[in-house]
Amino acid sequence: MTTVTGAEVHRFSEVSRIVPCADGSFDAEVSSEWTIGGKPNGGYLLSLLGRAAVAVGHHEHVMAASAHFLRPPDPGPVKIEAEVLRAGRSASQLSAGLRQDGTRCVEAVITTTTIDATSVPYWDRGIPPPGMVPLEDCPRLSPRVPGGLRVAIMEHVEVRLEPESAGFATGRPTGRGELRGWLSLPEGEPFDPAALLFAVDGFPPATFDVAFAGWVPTFELTVYVRALPAPGPVRILQQARLIEGQKLDEACFVWDVRGRLVAQGTQLAGIRLG
Repeated sequence: MTTVTGAEVHRFSEVSRIVPCADGSFDAEVSSEWTIGGKPNGGYLLSLLGRAAVAVGHHEHVMAASAHFLRPPDPGPVKIEAEVLRAGRSASQLSAGLRQDGTRCVEAVITTTTIDATSVPYWDRGIPPPGMVPLEDCPRLSPRVPGGLRVAIMEHVEVRLEPESAGFATGRPTGRGELRGWLSLPEGEPFDPAALLFAVDGFPPATFDVAFAGWVPTFELTVYVRALPAPGPVRILQQARLIEGQKLDEACFVWDVRGRLVAQGTQLAGIRLG
């Protein structure tokens, strides 16, 4: 399968694959197609670190991750190092870093655990309700932002926005700073906890629903994985919280096809408006 530009589509598990090295580090290849304006998506990079943390730790799943993005790596080979900071019975903490040509690009602290697939929420009134519009009624977003810049990653993942959230694409944002819709991985691959680290950063910035800005680099991204998702696409709510001093913060909520909250995240990013 290829995209409209002729690029080959790869499953997320392939583009986020890490290869163990003899010295305990990992090699990985940052895909040129999982980029925005030639720069890799931050959640995608965090997923590489999450896989490395699980590989060196004692638990199966990432439960929490906080990453600081020092500089974007170029597409191509990168080196990942992960270290156990504390090994516990129910959870462990690890550090993980991504480097390219010896230069630090991303640094993260990650907590791992083994998520109980049978658990159910005890109380969930503190989270917003998921959207109600079915996937088939949500048009797929074009892989180009207003102004014509190609967003390569959007030719691989499928972002479908609820019609009320898609006004920015035609110059009519609502001003609420909110995007709702669905996210699917290439070829319908199911989401695992590492892929959920990407999902919280898989939508366009919610500030597009306020005013368009083509430059929105992530400074810090925090993700909580709350449950193992059922196979299928995930429903997304992306909310802008505050824009001030050329910085924005936003929150993201991710539900699986059962309507179960499976991940949530917050991030601080830069923005230039006007």
